[in-house]
Parts: sequence; structure tokens; C-alpha cells
Amino acid sequence: MRLEELATTRSPKPAVTSSLLTRRQILKAGLAVTGLGFVSGCRNQSGKSVHRIAVPLQGMTAEFMQLWVRGAQAHPAIKNGLATFTVFDGRMDALTQANQFDTIITRRYDAIIFIPVDVQAGVGPATQAKAAGIPVIGSNTLLADRSLYVSYIGSESVISGEYVAHGVIDRLGGKGNVVVLEGLIGQSAQVERRQGINKVLARSPNIKVLETKSANWSRAEAQSLMENWLTSHGNTINGVISHNDEMALGAIEAMKARGIDFATHPVGGIDGLTDALEAVKRGEMSTTLQDANAQAQGSIDLALKVLIGPSYKPMSDIWNQYPGQLSWDDGKKTEYLVPWTPVTGENVDRLLAIRRAG
Repeated sequence: MRLEELATTRSPKPAVTSSLLTRRQILKAGLAVTGLGFVSGCRNQSGKSVHRIAVPLQGMTAEFMQLWVRGAQAHPAIKNGLATFTVFDGRMDALTQANQFDTIITRRYDAIIFIPVDVQAGVGPATQAKAAGIPVIGSNTLLADRSLYVSYIGSESVISGEYVAHGVIDRLGGKGNVVVLEGLIGQSAQVERRQGINKVLARSPNIKVLETKSANWSRAEAQSLMENWLTSHGNTINGVISHNDEMALGAIEAMKARGIDFATHPVGGIDGLTDALEAVKRGEMSTTLQDANAQAQGSIDLALKVLIGPSYKPMSDIWNQYPGQLSWDDGKKTEYLVPWTPVTGENVDRLLAIRRAG
């Protein structure tokens, strides 16, 4: 199945060149920064109970996580003081997240929205939280034991792996040599994106994989790795399949230094980061956008549904954003999948405008 057909049928330590939310910008936005995390929201002036939500996430250096936090901050319940959320920066380290869970449980947060660094290592902390009676909502990346979630909202990473592989292989006409840049080993996105890529490769007998290695979601690591591969393989590398945009952008820098033509040597990434959208406009790569805003705001609605009960109605408008593909269903589902958006020459300017307006 070609990329166009997929689009119609299914509708980190990542390095960031320019941070979307610096510490100073966080302070200006009204977020209280602590040694463990930062709190967003205000006290409820009506005297009603304020629901305290802890958000242990992978790491705040990644642009995608910054976009996620920005989306959560804009949720109506956060803005009107019905709830607060405290971000705990996991710094792409599973042990750090485990220690943060000890703090979260001790401080008796009302709910947890968990974005784990590692699919296996996050199980223990989530089990402790569940045993302590704190509901866990999953977002973006998964745990090996999904029964620990009350519900989960994210995007299906296997599909994104298929998208990125098709984006490169179709441009090559189904024939040529590729290299594959993998994400942080053991993270659910890395595991599932690999599955999707391998499904497409298995149906592409005339595509040869010259190299596969993790660059840990990092632009800098990917650039260095690509430089080494270009030294080893030279002009025999015809395309680059990357588990995320950051690594794809690093590969692009290495290829530019060699004067490689992107019209004949396609590069594909995943996530729809700002620099990647700009690169699509320049004809340097393909990507598929993952909606951080929808994942963040949806997870807050799901947490409040658990805390408030059947009377709660979703306050975010993201539930109307993908008709027929994402619906609230009274907040009773255990899994909500936000659709991917393949970035094209026709929609890239609109997507960039939305990003800049946010």
C-alpha cells in the first residue's frame, strides 16, 4: 500500500535547535517553577475544589514535549482554575521518573498523566501509583502493562512507521539502499515505529537496509552517525528513514555538507516539528504530524472525567477536530487514538500558521 492510500484509509535526548518554552518564557506564562517541576493553573476563586494533576513526562528539551505542555496549559480547566498541572521533567531517564513518582505519591496528587521514558521501566512506578489510589492516564508513549491506565490517549506509532517508510521508499520507486535512524531503545515509540517500518520493508524486496542504529531521538547524534555512514558507504546511500524529525534533520545537515540532492535522496521523519515543516517547504524531507495539543488536552479531559465523575463534560474542543476518527464517547473508552496528519505541499503552510499562532 502506498503512502497516499494509507492517508485515505486511516486517516527523548532529542536535541532542539531553538526551544519553544525557555525557563524565562515559562515564568512569563505564569508557570511556577520548582526544583521538581513547574505548576500551571491558578487557584479557584470560587472556593471550589481544585484538582491537582501531576504530569511526569519524558523530558522538556524535546520540542514535541514543549508543544504538549503548551497545549495542556491552554486547556479551559487549567485556565479557569478548575485544575492545576505540575510537570515533572524526566530528563529522558527512567530512574529519574521513578523517583519523581515517589514525590507525586507522597504529595497525594489527585491524578497522574504519565508519559513514560521506557515501556518496561515505567510499569513499577505506575503500579505504585495505582496501589496508592491515584488514577493514571496515559499519553503519547505507552507502558508494557496497559491495564495500569484508566485510559490512554496518543497516536498509533506503528502507523507512523509505515508512513515514514512509504514516504522514502515510494520516492525511490521501490528500489535502492536506505539507512534507518532509530529512537531511544525501549521507548514505546521506538518499538512501534520500528514495527511499522519493518512491515513496509518486508513488502519491499528491492530495498536494501545498509545500516540501522539508534541516535536516541537526537539531532546532533544523528548528524554524527550520518557523517560516519556517508564516509563508509558514500554515494550508495539512496535514502534515510528516521524514527523522528530531530534525527532526520541531523541527517539532512550531514547530507548538505556532502552536496547531496534531496530530490533524488529522500529523507523521512515523524512528528511534524517546526523545523521539519520548514524543511518540507524547502523540499528536503517528508514528515507526518503528531498532534501534541490534542493529546495533552484530551488527557486532561480524561483525568477530570475520573476525578469529577459522570457529570463531567469535556471542555476542550479537540473532540470535534477529527470527525469520525476521534470522539469523546462519554470518556468511557480505555484508548483514544489521535489521527496522524501527513504533511504535504498543500497543507504545510496552514500547519505552520497554526503552530506559530499557538
